[in-house]
Amino acid sequence: MQGLPVSRGIRDRAAIIGMGCTRFGERWDATPEDLVNEAFEEAMADAGIAKEDIDAAWFGVFYEEQNTGKSAYPLSQYLRLANIPVTRVENLCATGTEALRGAVYAVAAGACDTALAMGCEKLKDTGFAGLPERTKGTFEDLYQPNFTPPGAFAQLGAAYAAKHGIGMGDLKKAMAHICWKSHENGFGNEKAHLRKKLTVEQILDAPMVAYPLGVLDCCGVSDGAACAIVTRPEIARSLGRDSFVTVKSIQLSPSNGAEMGHGSWDGAYTLTTRTAAARAYAEAGISDPARDIGLTEVHDCFSITELVLMEDLGLSGEGRAPADVLDGRYDSGGDIPCQTDGGLKCFGHPIGASGLRMNYELYLQLLGRAGDRQLAGPEFGLAHNLGGIPNRNVSAISILGMNS
Repeated sequence: MQGLPVSRGIRDRAAIIGMGCTRFGERWDATPEDLVNEAFEEAMADAGIAKEDIDAAWFGVFYEEQNTGKSAYPLSQYLRLANIPVTRVENLCATGTEALRGAVYAVAAGACDTALAMGCEKLKDTGFAGLPERTKGTFEDLYQPNFTPPGAFAQLGAAYAAKHGIGMGDLKKAMAHICWKSHENGFGNEKAHLRKKLTVEQILDAPMVAYPLGVLDCCGVSDGAACAIVTRPEIARSLGRDSFVTVKSIQLSPSNGAEMGHGSWDGAYTLTTRTAAARAYAEAGISDPARDIGLTEVHDCFSITELVLMEDLGLSGEGRAPADVLDGRYDSGGDIPCQTDGGLKCFGHPIGASGLRMNYELYLQLLGRAGDRQLAGPEFGLAHNLGGIPNRNVSAISILGMNS
């Protein structure tokens, strides 16, 4: 509005000084409280601060009915926080990034000095399969005749192939390479759920779920938690840190109904990702993402999703993602490594934790702590969540880098 000051965004106004992530998997031995504390203890040891230094917290949980409850106070109880404000958030599969966004915005706005973002989900105990919609029954129907996520994302693949004139066999080869790459990366990651190498042939020969998606094109279900400790850069320096990770951008874009309302959307891309990406790059000061982004963690709920997202994020040209994938552009040794930790494909998808788990990998890579999978000095890392299905969804993008 005319006469009002222009927002400067949040770039470099929040520093991440500690992160933690549990081992993801079938954690029958652990309660949600156990998982939250496992991630929190790692983050706090990393941050080097006292629990009493945390001013506010955000707790990301999606399926609240079966694990932590509908309110925020379980987090306060689990961690014995000092009666500070705690907010429970949910935003489909972007729930983990939504928790981080709350903590970052509070710090960047000066509302608090230090904030906690936590995401947790405990799904395996329920028998949740990740396929049907939740409706009646003890938790999940065995069959929903009108909708499944694999069916919805299979249509994304069909629309993409039709738009760009790509044979389905060639598209499936690129999708299989995506799965192969993630399993190669996740094999050595002790926190990943599915640590098994696969061949391209195994992926292509796997039983079909919803054409062109086979079983091995789909991510699994797991239990897990991840968290971040966020503070102001000057506080990070006061703790004796000369080098630390800062948040360059966090942007969120939900569908407004246009994809379903008229024919302007052709079904071959995710509109919200393109919108969020444009805003995120502008806020982070990135003019050429294909040159500047050093690694990505994207929402690979299905292999076709990762492929399409490479174009939506401006990392591949229109119709070029299959060729770029097969050329190794997104392999760990490629120009823009994707899913260096194994991605959703190897970690599974405990919904509240996934976005924070993605940022955890960026954090490790930027600080040079990623061990055997460490990349050579990436400048910026990008994490992306896609909640919902192609024609109605929310996209969340965070970009991290080092302090300048």
